[in-house]
Amino acid sequence: MESTREWAEKQDLEDPLSVFRKEFALPTGVIQLNGNSLGPLPRAVPDALDEVVRHQWGEHLIRAWSEDGWWDAPVRVGDRIGRLIGAGAGRTVVGESTSVQLFNAVTAAARLRPDRPVLVSDSTNFPTDRYLATSVARLLGLRLIETPMGELGEVLRRYRGEVGAILCGAVDFRTGELWDISRTTADIHAAGGIAVWDLSHAAGAVPLDVDAAGVDLAVGCGYKYLSGGPGAPAFLYSAARHHDTLDLPLTGWHGHARPFDMADEFVPASGIDRARTGTPHVLSLLALEAALEPLEAAGVAAVRRKSLRLGDYLTRLVAEPSDASGAPGSDRGLEVVTPSAHDRRGNHITLRHARAPEVSAALMERGVVTDSRPPDLLRLCLNGLYVSHTDVFDAVATLRDVLREVPRAGEVAG
Repeated sequence: MESTREWAEKQDLEDPLSVFRKEFALPTGVIQLNGNSLGPLPRAVPDALDEVVRHQWGEHLIRAWSEDGWWDAPVRVGDRIGRLIGAGAGRTVVGESTSVQLFNAVTAAARLRPDRPVLVSDSTNFPTDRYLATSVARLLGLRLIETPMGELGEVLRRYRGEVGAILCGAVDFRTGELWDISRTTADIHAAGGIAVWDLSHAAGAVPLDVDAAGVDLAVGCGYKYLSGGPGAPAFLYSAARHHDTLDLPLTGWHGHARPFDMADEFVPASGIDRARTGTPHVLSLLALEAALEPLEAAGVAAVRRKSLRLGDYLTRLVAEPSDASGAPGSDRGLEVVTPSAHDRRGNHITLRHARAPEVSAALMERGVVTDSRPPDLLRLCLNGLYVSHTDVFDAVATLRDVLREVPRAGEVAG
């Protein structure tokens, strides 16, 4: 029964989260399975921006900083994201790009352990994370050790007493593998290190409790599962225990204890406000704030439960015979690489195929939006807020059509 479209439609009719699909401006005839790169447009965002541009900026001018809450927005929006990642009030701030926040967090983490010469970086992390870790190591004169997350424990044992900052990715951006933040953070602390987590593929997708897990610092982007739009500002989280000693390398006037004194020397503000820098990108920041509403209303836990069901459904469909011959889906060189266990995977499923870029392009032409990562990985994001069982069924049916046309490596197209 699961192999029929009728079964998928029935699941959607019984799905309590189906009401949230209408909160997104999804193009007709398009199946959006790329929300782990760019979330779709929430319908609330255009009206919110229109209000900001025409009324607040257009009529209030500079008064909007106080009358419309622009000045407080970085921490106000930070608190809203904080609730989604399990952070208490006053521990999360929004306002800069992911790269800037990562640089600030990793440098600050290293400075919290000035006597520790080793900086550890996840070698499977997104390239920007790795590039920035390399830059921080060079600037601070640290020894950089890159290691896969699966081998981090051995590195911590080998460099116990030497490790300072450790930068980890919560979800492998290629394979979708999810790491145990609480256990890994405990291991890092046992080695005397400071845990910095990139939550870009986890925030809004996976239930998190950064306070309870003992996370020191964390960063995440606003344009994936938070649907804040292209280039949306990122957030930076700091555990309250570090606020008084957090020495951030990028210091701007919004992070000053008395910003309007225009003082000659920088005096950091108390609390998470010290992580603010210069004037934030107000339009993008307020677009992100409006975008959070559907996720907040549905709840991350409920979205996660549905996303896991969708992932199970997709992998079962992929494993079914692809044609009348009864051959399994792997007969066209397709392999699921994302772990099947729910506690080991994020919210995207990755398939391996020798011609993944061609497959992704062919799917795009047919209205199924995915993406590929070199050399042979195809990623499909299953966000329970707006992806349906019918979407999954139709996407896999389209994938089978594409695989009949795209030859495997070594084959010649007929």
